[in-house]
Amino acid sequence: MNKEISEQEALSRLTALCAASEHCQHDMTDRMARWGVAPDAQARIMEHLISHRYVDDERYARAFVNDKLTYNKWGPRKIDQALCQKRIDSQVRQRVLEDIDDDMFVETLRPLLASKRRSTRASSDYELNGKLIRFAMGRGFTMPQIRQCLGDTATDDFD
Repeated sequence: MNKEISEQEALSRLTALCAASEHCQHDMTDRMARWGVAPDAQARIMEHLISHRYVDDERYARAFVNDKLTYNKWGPRKIDQALCQKRIDSQVRQRVLEDIDDDMFVETLRPLLASKRRSTRASSDYELNGKLIRFAMGRGFTMPQIRQCLGDTATDDFD
């Protein structure tokens, strides 16, 4: 089931895959390794995919950030960590995340916190705010973004 495939077949499969959706270099090399493609052939295939713009890590990162913010409701820290796991260069990650306005993250977080507030039980406002802050941080949002959504008076005790 895990038989080796030829270089030409791997190139054909990967170009078809990249034509259908965005993929990063790490995804492609990982696939080729699973397929048993030789390392020198992997390098030639990657060179072809990059030179013909089938694979572009910055374009992939922009699509990834947009999807995770829009559909998964992730904050910048969680998105950055996921891009790091995909082995996207730190300068590319930073550039792509800086292009997203901080207000977009706040607009994403505000309804999440409102919904979580309704479904969370707490014996005091202090306890409730602590739970909301932990929830938001788990989603990858920063403290300034959380403060902006909860209001500065709600988070003064958590500095």
